[in-house]
Amino acid sequence: MGRLRTFTRRTFIVGSVAVAGGVAFGAYQVLRPAKGPGAPEDGLRLNPWVLIDARGVTVIVPRAEMGQGVQTTLAALVAEEMEMPLGDIRVEHGPPAEVYANMSLLIPRDYDAKRPGAVMETLYQAMPKVLGLQITGGSFSAFDAYEPMRKAGAAAREVLREAGAARLGVGLDQVRAEAGAIVATDGSRIPYADLAEDAAKIEPPKSPRLKDPADWSILGKSQIRLDQPAKATGTATFAIDVRRPDMRFATVRMSPRLGGGMVSFDASVAETMPGVEKVVDLGDGFAVVATNTWLAMQAAEAVTVEWGAAPYPAETDAIFARIEDAFADKPNITARDEGDVEADGSGDLVEAEYRVPYLAHATMEPMNSTALFTGDGLELWSGNQAPIMLQKAAAEAVGLDQDAVTLHTTIMGGGFGRRASIDFGVIAARVAQAMPGTPVQVTWSREEDMRHDHYRPGAIARMAARLDGGKVAMLTGDVACGSVMGSQMSIPMADRTIVEGIGDQPYRIENRRIRGYAADVAVPLGYWRSVGNSQNAFFHESFIDEMAHAAGADPVEFRLGLIRPEHARSAAVVEKVAEMAGWTGKTPEGVGRGVAFTHSFGTPVAEVIEVVDEDGSIRIAKVWIAADMGVILDPGNCEAQLTGGCVFGLTAAVHGKITFADGMVNEGNFTDYELLRMSNVPEFEVALMANADRPGGVGEVGTPPAAPALANAIFDLTGERVRQLPLIDRFDFVG
Repeated sequence: MGRLRTFTRRTFIVGSVAVAGGVAFGAYQVLRPAKGPGAPEDGLRLNPWVLIDARGVTVIVPRAEMGQGVQTTLAALVAEEMEMPLGDIRVEHGPPAEVYANMSLLIPRDYDAKRPGAVMETLYQAMPKVLGLQITGGSFSAFDAYEPMRKAGAAAREVLREAGAARLGVGLDQVRAEAGAIVATDGSRIPYADLAEDAAKIEPPKSPRLKDPADWSILGKSQIRLDQPAKATGTATFAIDVRRPDMRFATVRMSPRLGGGMVSFDASVAETMPGVEKVVDLGDGFAVVATNTWLAMQAAEAVTVEWGAAPYPAETDAIFARIEDAFADKPNITARDEGDVEADGSGDLVEAEYRVPYLAHATMEPMNSTALFTGDGLELWSGNQAPIMLQKAAAEAVGLDQDAVTLHTTIMGGGFGRRASIDFGVIAARVAQAMPGTPVQVTWSREEDMRHDHYRPGAIARMAARLDGGKVAMLTGDVACGSVMGSQMSIPMADRTIVEGIGDQPYRIENRRIRGYAADVAVPLGYWRSVGNSQNAFFHESFIDEMAHAAGADPVEFRLGLIRPEHARSAAVVEKVAEMAGWTGKTPEGVGRGVAFTHSFGTPVAEVIEVVDEDGSIRIAKVWIAADMGVILDPGNCEAQLTGGCVFGLTAAVHGKITFADGMVNEGNFTDYELLRMSNVPEFEVALMANADRPGGVGEVGTPPAAPALANAIFDLTGERVRQLPLIDRFDFVG
């Protein structure tokens, strides 16, 4: 995700600032030239949250829209405080700017789980500011924005009230904000847009009064998504839809042995094809520039190439042998080390080893970006999850200063963490540099996208527990996988993603040790939806189920016996999902049920999955989900994210697998990297709970419990314990 760099003290001016005949609220003047919307051409250096001008109100949302509804929810935070209809607000993605950096890379836990250590916690808190991480991911968006964007809206409201009172010549107590206007007690009404220039002269309050949630009229209710009409009518502009005058189209081929480089290539045949304008040598690959994308892809197939060797073992089994070797090294991170796990004890020893494969992100919109290089500047149109990092890396790639790069972040056809890795945007910049003055759209083929991902790591977990009288006397868990943070940041460090979802769960076990081992495998890794929680929840919750059955206990009651003493919110979620499903611990012949729980990104989530046998094939019939969202900002969107996250997890559990042969990824399209079909997507029932004072994560939290709940349900149905994914390698599924 970038490299640690020196950062100096910066000063920020917080206030309202005139912008092109209007006013920006919650604005921070920063040293880098990052324009806010409506800034004059001479470049007033502003990064406002809220912009009011003659057009009305624009909310600058610092997080990218990739289908999760974040821009609607964050705009609603402002609209609520400004007392204006959400539908009257325009939304724009904020430019790359440090003011939009994440507040933290950790959502605080409200239970007594072991922290990653004082030094590491400080690093995770400081890293966004140090690195300028303007990241859409980690389920941080609503958590980060909850107070700042409400305060920006409230400050705007109060300044507009003051400006309106002065214009009308009445006391401040004689005016109110209502439906996008300042309204006096006599009925006089001034739209916000008409007060913008007056408001620019007023110093906004530093601590404006926020509305009581009991008085909310927008937040807490399901809203029509602001991006929905354009997407429904086909007028929304994804990065792949960008069109510029005199544009050319390109595709890229990089080494199928990831990181292996290119020894030589012969493009003579491709260069003679009508419409092919240039073949660009990228050093570690090549790009073909043509008059249309299909032609570029056809011409790329005509290039003969000799690729270098892979820097990792050539075959899948050898890669996993390398992962297994990591257990012989020192741990990269110890998430828990409590009590005495080595002491001799009575009772039954339960042991299990679990394995999960590498996984691709498989976004529906393949990687692409459009770039225009002019020699003294670069303009880039890209759906991305990390604009500051992309801006910086693209500038370095073409030899420009960072402030010479203008980045437009578009909406995305899926991200899931893939677009936090910015290689595709950097490649587009390099291709455009070879075509100066000509905008070039670089689109990856589906196969190039699938085979050049930054994958979720393959992983192995070794679990052991001692049960004494049906109680857990001791639990150990050792997890080995590649380091996502090491792959993304090129910095040796303790990587919490190796153990998150297993070392931070609110289970009360006195003697417990959880360690993570970073495997030395050079396969590129990235942040897959829910990151380490996705595989570690499978390890942890599958083993919790194994312990429950070894103890002769009901899986729900066994969990509650461990969770209740540790965290009441989490226990309430497990109790709720059991109530919803009518859990009895007994299922009729041909039906299986499984339960799983994970606390991730500040949100406890429990899922019960029911499967049925249909002539020897398994159908996933129904899923019950209970989640404590803390503060529910948009219940409809929360439910959609929970169900979507669960389907994402079920797809991976049933089908997901990236394998290697001769150093190359085998899977290249949805024919061999399948998704869950409609015929096997279950019915959902969702319960949202709200027992905290600010929002938790939502975009990723439905994913982690899905795989273990399904595996546990299959055990209930078949009596076969699942310890390796994907399930399709062992079971038949409907559809």
